[in-house]
Amino acid sequence: MPTNAADQKILDALHRVTSQIQNSEERQGQDEMAILVGRALRNNRHLIVQAGTGTGKTLGYLVPAVTSGHRVVVSTVTKALQDQLSQNDLPLLAKALNDSLDHPLTWTVLKGRSNYLCRQRIAELADKAQSRLELDDVSPKTKADVKKLVEWSQTTETGDEGELSWQPQRQAWSMVSVTSEECPGAARCPQGESCFAEKARAQSQTSDIVVVNGWLYALDIVTEGTIIGDHDVVIFDEAHELEDVVSDSTGLEISPSRITNLASAMRVIIRDDAMAGGFTKSASRLRDELSPLVNKRVALPLNSETRETLIELRGRANEALEALRTITTNDESAKQRKLRAQSLCTRFVTDLDLALQDRAGYVAYVSGTSERCSLEMQPLNVGATLNAAVWSQRTAILTSATIPTNLPERIGLPAEKFDVHNVASPFDYERNALLYCASHLPDPAQGNRDKAVHDEIELLINAAGGRTLALFTSYARLNAAYNDLDGRLDFEILKQDDLPKMELLRKFANSESTCLFATQSFFQGVDVPGSTLSLVIIDRLPFPVPTDPLMSARREVHGKSAFTAIDIPIVATKLAQASGRLIRTQTDLGVVAVLDPRLVTKGYGKAIVAMLPPMEFTNSNSRAQEFLRYAVSKR
Repeated sequence: MPTNAADQKILDALHRVTSQIQNSEERQGQDEMAILVGRALRNNRHLIVQAGTGTGKTLGYLVPAVTSGHRVVVSTVTKALQDQLSQNDLPLLAKALNDSLDHPLTWTVLKGRSNYLCRQRIAELADKAQSRLELDDVSPKTKADVKKLVEWSQTTETGDEGELSWQPQRQAWSMVSVTSEECPGAARCPQGESCFAEKARAQSQTSDIVVVNGWLYALDIVTEGTIIGDHDVVIFDEAHELEDVVSDSTGLEISPSRITNLASAMRVIIRDDAMAGGFTKSASRLRDELSPLVNKRVALPLNSETRETLIELRGRANEALEALRTITTNDESAKQRKLRAQSLCTRFVTDLDLALQDRAGYVAYVSGTSERCSLEMQPLNVGATLNAAVWSQRTAILTSATIPTNLPERIGLPAEKFDVHNVASPFDYERNALLYCASHLPDPAQGNRDKAVHDEIELLINAAGGRTLALFTSYARLNAAYNDLDGRLDFEILKQDDLPKMELLRKFANSESTCLFATQSFFQGVDVPGSTLSLVIIDRLPFPVPTDPLMSARREVHGKSAFTAIDIPIVATKLAQASGRLIRTQTDLGVVAVLDPRLVTKGYGKAIVAMLPPMEFTNSNSRAQEFLRYAVSKR
């Protein structure tokens, strides 16, 4: 690629950074990407860049972003990538480039409020009477976790749950944190000046680089920039997820469990059996109305029966707010519990009002199960929202290892305002990787096939000598495989959620023969190079749930072309992301095993394979085992 002086300046900075990396490999694609990003920032043009696995895309976009002098927000989907940026990549940049920058590089990782300890909740738990009230009905394990978290609050500098080396019970964490819906704000909280979340937010306002997750960025869009503040550039890493993240974040959810949570928050403040009973009655009525509609769309405006229930709920919420306003207390802890209940109730009333409107362009549906169901409303198309808040306001860089060709259309990116480039992976996939489809296994549509799948996994793991990342498209199938194989294999199996994600990956990476069983959240953001990983197993093609109401609404827009336009790109993107976990350096070797015969037996299989890295393909188990033994011998 021909370069000019500005391009060369970026390359010089990039090479100063990569020279700090031990055993770093020359990456032509990384150079190319850095130049493209630099040009996009200078010309104020949006850029979509597909950067194949191994490109080194984080440094490929960070270096030109840092040297541009702009205030930059990096939006990711996985916390693992956030941690990689904050703990590895940005410190590396600072070390290499600070001498050449106008001022030392600063950055902040900013997460949603519920990711941080709440000092006020901690203070309330120190009150023996309040602690007894809150801890009476919880399990001994939860009590023990709360105690550990309270102790940790005395030593942590950030209060960020991601820094824990152990996994607390979810109930325990909820007792020492608050959601954005509950928090009354720093100005009305006695702990506001020392609040972990507020400290992170204040620090982010003056940082050169702010790293956020996609949901928080979408919330910033909804709140018109009140969270992150002004910025010149946004980089969407894992950009293939952008449509779903924005759709999810700009929607609303009303459920029986949300009603009971509100009732619980009220009960801590007001001992009113009639009020509590009224909320319980409304929650039960809503559950009865929604449970027959699980996984089905709901017409807008809502029918009269559901409207009546929501109007009744709004009346109860208004009565609760009036009751809260009448309470006066000099006890600071009681005052804070009151404020949290008011915040929770006010947000609930706002969502009820939105749900009662005829919301053109939104899809309403019921999610969950008959026991834990929710009425959800999400926008059918997020393009207008993104155009108003992002595309027309700042320069955006969108990158991922796999970018669906129809992404610009799905996110409303104006055709005349962006460029698209594909930066190839530097890895020799054809020689170093084998794509194996177990075409002899039963089709997933044929019912239970667990035994055949587990037998196949056992053969493959034994051939690989452990060294396996097995990815499942549901927790049920993950747990079934773990329960069956944990006693059959001679290798340790780590399982998702047994430890925090980063701790789990560290343990996996530090033991060559270990296996890790996980779900789709590990399809991306997992970087385990070297001899620890020789085999990636995907239990079935990751199709979106056929009954997903939002997806069905989007399919209707496309008509007969929906399967090709929507489902196939989703499957191919997810499969490519999962396959990308295998080869992380020039010397990595191994097998991607897809335990779904449809990759061979269905006509769309070839289209999916064509979107994956260019690996040798086989449906022979003996060839897969042979390649695994070869890969292990070369370690």
